[in-house]
Amino acid sequence: MQDLLAEEFDAQRARLLAVAYRMLGSRAEAEDAVQEAWLRFSGALGDPAARAEVRDVRGWLTTTVGRICLDVLRSARVRREAYVGQWLPEPVVSRIPGGFAALPSAALADPGGFAPDPAERAARVDEVGMALLVVLERLSPEQRVALVLHDVFAVPFDEIATVLGTTPAAARQLASRARKAVAEGAPKHTADLAEQRRVLAAFLDAATSGDLNGLLAVLAPDVIAVGDAGGTAPAGAQPIVGATQVARFLLGTFRRLAKESALRAAEVVLVNGSLGLLVDVVFLGRAVRMVMAFTVADGRVTGVFDQLNPAKLTGVPVDVRGGWPPTL
Repeated sequence: MQDLLAEEFDAQRARLLAVAYRMLGSRAEAEDAVQEAWLRFSGALGDPAARAEVRDVRGWLTTTVGRICLDVLRSARVRREAYVGQWLPEPVVSRIPGGFAALPSAALADPGGFAPDPAERAARVDEVGMALLVVLERLSPEQRVALVLHDVFAVPFDEIATVLGTTPAAARQLASRARKAVAEGAPKHTADLAEQRRVLAAFLDAATSGDLNGLLAVLAPDVIAVGDAGGTAPAGAQPIVGATQVARFLLGTFRRLAKESALRAAEVVLVNGSLGLLVDVVFLGRAVRMVMAFTVADGRVTGVFDQLNPAKLTGVPVDVRGGWPPTL
């Protein structure tokens, strides 16, 4: 019996991880939520009366994960209000087999196909890009759950209302407001991997050579730069907005790191399905890991998201393959 339950659950695990990661922005918390759902699932099916309520395993597990994530989001509000600096989600980082130059053309249309396991692949489709996750962090827990369940996973509003403890009409309104906030707040990201490669190469060439005009040419006028160190390293207390401001900040950062010979290694990787950088630097004599994610549209960088908090990088490959600057 337990083996059959496990098989039923395992058939849904990748999807449940995708649901939880979109809601929580943390792979570790998502895995905890899915594990809690398994405990509730096995407990429910072990009770004949409770089992009768599980008519649709997929739907039951999805709404159960939604309830668990809603509780986590509500409790996380207090923790995040006390968080030092800016908050970025935990990135999902994957190596590109053989490096970018070896990518088959099919990968340009389906970067998720190179994820090492089905769960990670499910967590790295376009809808879970870093820009969207950043905007989702600004929503209320109820708005986030309503939007993710309905718009991404097509859960009906009557079921979402049960998760939220409200009416279907109220759940629909929560999703509508969340949808509007996402449309207005997310940096534009429409480039495929081939365009991302061209733009990122120009970005790195200008940034590492100190070329202000070259960097301005590759940054969108309303580009945003966000850094999250969780108090472990210097990072801006507020987002930096605007091409000139971001360009000067980046040039100053790269110039200082180069002067101190702090840039040790870098590798082009996939960050939530898009091209990004995995970088090792030395700051004040201490090794620091950094993951840089980018959003790109119309041939320019629209967002730079720099994750330095080691607590959010525990799932990142331990060694960086390649020197500085990285080649694309």
